[in-house]
Amino acid sequence: MADVRQRTIIKVFRKFSNSLGPDSLQIIEGILDQHEIEDVDVETSLETLAKEYNKQDDATMKVSVEILQRVYESLQDQGERTKVEKELIDPENHLYFIDAFEMPRWTWSSERGTFERSSAPLTSSGSPETRVTSIRDRLNIIRQCVLRNEHFAPSTLPSRDREKLVTLKSTKQLLGRFGERFLLLGMLTYNKEGKLCLEDADGSVILDFSTLDEPGDGLFSEGCFALIEGEYTEEATLEIIAIGQPPCESREITRSIYGHIDFLGKGATSLLEDAQLKIRIQEEIPELHFFFLSDVWLDHPQTLTGIQKMFENCIENDFIPRVIVMCGNFTSKSIAHGNARDVQIYQDNFDALADLIALYPIITRSTHFVFVPGPLDITINSTLPRRPLLSTLTGKLKTKIPKVHFASNPCRIKFFEQEIVIFREDLMAKMLRNVVGVKSDVKSEDLKRFLVQSILDQSHLSPLTVDIQPVLSDYDHSLRLYPLPTTLILADKYDSYKVTYTGCHVFNPGSFIGKALTFSTYTPAEVNSEEWQYFGI
Repeated sequence: MADVRQRTIIKVFRKFSNSLGPDSLQIIEGILDQHEIEDVDVETSLETLAKEYNKQDDATMKVSVEILQRVYESLQDQGERTKVEKELIDPENHLYFIDAFEMPRWTWSSERGTFERSSAPLTSSGSPETRVTSIRDRLNIIRQCVLRNEHFAPSTLPSRDREKLVTLKSTKQLLGRFGERFLLLGMLTYNKEGKLCLEDADGSVILDFSTLDEPGDGLFSEGCFALIEGEYTEEATLEIIAIGQPPCESREITRSIYGHIDFLGKGATSLLEDAQLKIRIQEEIPELHFFFLSDVWLDHPQTLTGIQKMFENCIENDFIPRVIVMCGNFTSKSIAHGNARDVQIYQDNFDALADLIALYPIITRSTHFVFVPGPLDITINSTLPRRPLLSTLTGKLKTKIPKVHFASNPCRIKFFEQEIVIFREDLMAKMLRNVVGVKSDVKSEDLKRFLVQSILDQSHLSPLTVDIQPVLSDYDHSLRLYPLPTTLILADKYDSYKVTYTGCHVFNPGSFIGKALTFSTYTPAEVNSEEWQYFGI
């Protein structure tokens, strides 16, 4: 019996390219015996142990006794935490609001093929090194996703299809190979002569769009990364045959590889824990909701009336949201610098909102209010990510609302296993202004889908060059959408919409202005949103 179990242990670990010594084999046998694992469950249990072992940064091909013991103790701790949470689940204990400037900075290590946490202090000015690193990180993240994708990774078995497969190349491999076809991954950018190029880590090549019938789906803007197939010419240009967005990798796949990395700084969880938490949300808090409002113009006469009606409906229907996120702009016009009167009116409007919220004690006590600045709001900086609203203007809100949060733009909410990203930017207009290729006769519904696809495929909230959209290079990681979030709110003055792409639910709540005050509710148990409107207020 022991020999059969040993062979099973060796077989399972060999499946994950690991070899076992006598000591590690003995420890694993002891674990199985201690927990009285039945024969039918042995392989499943061993696979869990092997997967967790290989997630460790210092994991070796020959299983280390020390690392193995650490992994086993960690799995035991997870089990104990699960038992405690089963008895004492409280949504408040699993709700975190994450500022862009508090997220740890993880950079890609080409040598180790994984992420490394940066220990250097982060500054708003950044450095030439971090400006280069931020772009390279974007390229390397997309590149490793492409190389893992089934459509680009060659099969290990010989076949006719394998012979025809076009593998990913670099621009340095083009030299002297006129008339050959290549598949390249790089950034779309203009050179000094104003010609559109594809640039990667090794160089650049001028693009010739004259042979392209139609680009693939998505918005191809200056600064985004694209997969381009083309023929290299004697004029040192690439005649484009096809252009497309890089493939998007699902959250589950990324988490299965980098689940041990704490990208948000709030503690990493395993896929097993995530699955258990997801079930608990669906079973125990199915009616819990978040509200999302954008363009809350406090200087518009109908805005406070609309918010009041929203509160009254919540009270009447016993529909108290756990979180209300209000995104800017909180003013209908830009406030001139140094105009004290406009600034005072701006502050008075926030004070009036604080007084209105305080009229509803149930909401004031139980709801978290999150304020995200828009492009016209007063913050310390205008680059991305943007600092929160100035504290000198929001004193009354802090005094009257116990659960108020003044967030950066973008910001994140971690709720149980879900990561919810909130970004307030007029992204559709900015992307279209700088587009270099889009399908002809594109309808509005297609544009919404193209925008969502482009942002998620690029794994970044601002796939534009820094001269179009300046970014604080030390904090570029806070704009990264990798791993793919559970939910993304692209608050935009463009029409409202909702799209689910590669498992990520994306929606724009629309603008809370005008005759139809539009906002969205989000249900974590369903990972779905619903649009609401108030007419004729």
